[in-house]
Amino acid sequence: MKLIVNRSRLTNFNADHFLRQAGFAYIFDNKMGHGSYVRRLTREFYPRLHLYIKEERDKENRDLVVLELHLDQKKASYEGTRMHSAEYDGEVVENEMERLKNLMRNYV
Repeated sequence: MKLIVNRSRLTNFNADHFLRQAGFAYIFDNKMGHGSYVRRLTREFYPRLHLYIKEERDKENRDLVVLELHLDQKKASYEGTRMHSAEYDGEVVENEMERLKNLMRNYV
């Protein structure tokens, strides 16, 4: 699930701070060479909410903040693959995205 916000609508917004306040932890994937954020739903490593955040520009040259969220159900089940059991919509993902939207209102 994706949330796109016009950066100009946000004041004093720091993505890392925002996500940490929302309960996400930063992780860096050495194999892929980039970072993302996760929030565990239990004491176990999985299931977890997994979020990518980036800043980009649209066709009208507006700065955007893009949050892409999914639910990782489990680790890859066989050797040599990056694939895992992920859900890109559904109740858990929708509720989390709604929670993030509500938290983001503190920056509007």
